[in-house]
Amino acid sequence: MAHSARRDCPELPDFSLLKRLARDRLIYLLEQLPGKKDLFIEADLMSSLDRIANVSTLKQHEVDKLYKVEYRPVVSTSDQLCFLIRPRIQTVKWICDVANADKAVGRLRKYHIIFTPQKFFACEAVLEEQGIFGVLNCDFFARFNHLYLTSTIRLSPLPQAGDQRWVRTAGSALHLLHTLYGPFSKVYGIGRFSKMAYESWREQVEEGEQRARQAEIGTVFLIDRDVDYVTPLCSQVVYEGLVDDIFRIKCGCVEFGTEVTSDKSLKVMLNSQDKVFNEIRNEHFSNVFGLLSQKARNLQTAYDKRRGMDIKQMKTFVSDELKGLKQEHRLLSLHISASESIMKKKTQQDFQELLKTEHSLLEGFEIRESICFLEEHIIRQVNMMESLRLLCLLSITENGESIMKPRPRPHLKVSSPQSYGAEHLLTFSNLRQLGLLVEQPAGETLTVMESRVGKLVNDKTAGKLTGAFSSLAKKSNFRALSRKLNLVPKSDEEYDLRVPRDMAYIFSGAYVPLSCKLVEQVLERDGWTGLEEVTKLLNGQEFAVTADSSTKSDAQRIVIVVFLGGCTFSEISALRFLGREKGYKFIVVTTAITNSSRLIESLLGNIA
Repeated sequence: MAHSARRDCPELPDFSLLKRLARDRLIYLLEQLPGKKDLFIEADLMSSLDRIANVSTLKQHEVDKLYKVEYRPVVSTSDQLCFLIRPRIQTVKWICDVANADKAVGRLRKYHIIFTPQKFFACEAVLEEQGIFGVLNCDFFARFNHLYLTSTIRLSPLPQAGDQRWVRTAGSALHLLHTLYGPFSKVYGIGRFSKMAYESWREQVEEGEQRARQAEIGTVFLIDRDVDYVTPLCSQVVYEGLVDDIFRIKCGCVEFGTEVTSDKSLKVMLNSQDKVFNEIRNEHFSNVFGLLSQKARNLQTAYDKRRGMDIKQMKTFVSDELKGLKQEHRLLSLHISASESIMKKKTQQDFQELLKTEHSLLEGFEIRESICFLEEHIIRQVNMMESLRLLCLLSITENGESIMKPRPRPHLKVSSPQSYGAEHLLTFSNLRQLGLLVEQPAGETLTVMESRVGKLVNDKTAGKLTGAFSSLAKKSNFRALSRKLNLVPKSDEEYDLRVPRDMAYIFSGAYVPLSCKLVEQVLERDGWTGLEEVTKLLNGQEFAVTADSSTKSDAQRIVIVVFLGGCTFSEISALRFLGREKGYKFIVVTTAITNSSRLIESLLGNIA
């Protein structure tokens, strides 16, 4: 199934300008330390740096050698050291150790720290405590966090949900987009951090110089990750999401190991210029092999055109087409091998049974069977992060852990630490503190199914039923949201994944992502009117702002969606589908590309 865009879909603005600005800013900061210098850079910034300035560019601006920050004595012999780092206390202390070690042996060097995307007072305090605050120069590289990934702008990896220190950075990103491509005519948002980011952005707009210009982007939608935790807790089944889960996509680049290449590791850029990837990136995995097979047949047909050509035609073919066909053949082979590797790994993990359990939790049926599967998962000590993900999904969808059972079984909350070790008691405590593991008070029932059964029997029988399972549980917000927004398609209808009818295809037709459904509804209604009950269930904090601006007609259908706290490739695929169906072009701006494991790790890291 190949998606075809509506003919009236607008063209995107030129986002290569962001890359040029980031490169120019980096060069300016490097030149603040004139002369030859060695550059130390943190590992998680390497891929980001490579997107805006390659080694030859750095060499042109007198960067002699490039080192990775490894928290050990430096081997550099240069008299000037430049550090490109996150504002982390650990890294700053290491730089202090380097400077103090040089001081102890009487070596004089110049040091320059470039914090990205901002510098914190706490880091400067460490420099002052270590007595080297005046010995080195500090700067910050705000524009380093704007990277262009086809229709996705990703703020270089930041702490995700629950950390408000980075709200100002998100506001600055919006301010830059507003300056280059705005002003925006409509701004919608929901969530506490969304409101804070919007206010930070407006402050920067008011402080800056106002210039009248025709806007290239019409609408901005800001959404907190904590508005929708269900979506990232679900297994990804679109091709790009699965590649990220297994091989990890970093700054639009993936490294395929020997299990894919059969030779040596190979880094591949994943973007729209890769014609094979561009065709399958948003596809449900069940369709991928069919599309790759068709692609192979088309490629063979293109090669077969050589037969019967005269010398002139052959010369034209070789100069115009052959190189592109060979490149496409190489990429096709890579993606076929990657798909085979994905299939093997997902089969080993009983992936189909896992998906069935997730779909049951989303639909609210067969909850007991799902709990049995989860308990077996825990007792067998299968991947702990998978168990935590299912526990959190069960908790959110059922408004509690659903731990009341008709027969004695290990308590989910108790059996998990017992299986994975007492050291994880704090992990479960933190998840409860975050609201991802909610315990039902004693006396509440287990499932929505039981409440439905209670309605089908007379009062006397219902009394006995509730006596057996205690009182009826309170309604969960997810269930109410699911009904009001029709997040779970009717199960009695056949869902053709080859020709999807809505965004639910990204989860095999079982669930429409809440985050993307909110975007769709707000755009259709031109605001939050009619969604009052929904926003109440989401704890409000919604806002809508309309500004007077001169916007191109096409720009009205270009929408920036800002995810504060990370988003998944599944959500990006869903928005692309929505854009094709409705004639929008979506630009996704996010603090991180995430999945269930990285989301939980990030949340636990922020609370620690």
